[in-house]
Amino acid sequence: MESNTELQDARLIEMWGELHRNTTNGDPFKPNAYRLAFVDPEFLQRRETRGIRFQLELLKPDLNLIEQGIESTVVVYGSARTLAPDEAAKKLESARASGDAQRIALAERDVRNSRDYEQARRFARYVAEYSLNKPPAERLTICTGGGPGIMEAANRGAHDVGAPNIGLNITLPHEQSCNPYITPSLAFKFHYFALRKMHFMMRAKALVVFPGGFGTFDELFEVLTLVQTHKTKPVPIVLFGSSFWTRALHLEVLVEQGTLSAEDLELFHVTDDPHEAWEIIRTFYKM
Repeated sequence: MESNTELQDARLIEMWGELHRNTTNGDPFKPNAYRLAFVDPEFLQRRETRGIRFQLELLKPDLNLIEQGIESTVVVYGSARTLAPDEAAKKLESARASGDAQRIALAERDVRNSRDYEQARRFARYVAEYSLNKPPAERLTICTGGGPGIMEAANRGAHDVGAPNIGLNITLPHEQSCNPYITPSLAFKFHYFALRKMHFMMRAKALVVFPGGFGTFDELFEVLTLVQTHKTKPVPIVLFGSSFWTRALHLEVLVEQGTLSAEDLELFHVTDDPHEAWEIIRTFYKM
């Protein structure tokens, strides 16, 4: 007997129609006791239903990834502000035309930083090329936060060779949408940072971290903590950009202070070469 996995209730269709009308004409939602609970935004947005929202954000991407055969990922973190080399070059040209010294200095910095964009793109291409002809259980799928900058670069590297790739985007006060290189069926939107970070780690076989800001550091230190405390299996953690990381991190101070063990500094590698980053991962798994 075939199981009916879809609700065919006419009332459900009616309720979704009502929600659609409200969202398209701009009318505010009003409490309605008779509305079905699971299509009632007033109810689902209550403080008391937060746990349900957590569960939904955990479950929806997980089921989608399972259905699409995604078992293992390589996660790439990094700044959303890093420009592609062609964009940075245009910005510098415009700045020079303006004659504004400050604009020129900032545009020159963008050009320097754009090298990270190209390196992230190259790294992702190595991973994607390796995985293209592998059976699903052996594939490594590039996964990013789905936004611009380094995230876009990594998704783009996989896209360059026709490989599926994942974007775990998040709603922010300033508008952020998925970059155009993510596989459409693998583009997900999150409200909760915590659930998004769980999904980063659930299938991660390696993490490569490019220069970034608070968000990048938050993601990096969460992973380091999970590995340090044995809450997750050891995975290769590669920091890309030795000049940046040696200036940004002074973890030897924590060892001197006694708040870290010396062996904790062995939880990650630092490199400036996309191929070396890929080789660190391959060596770890004897691929």
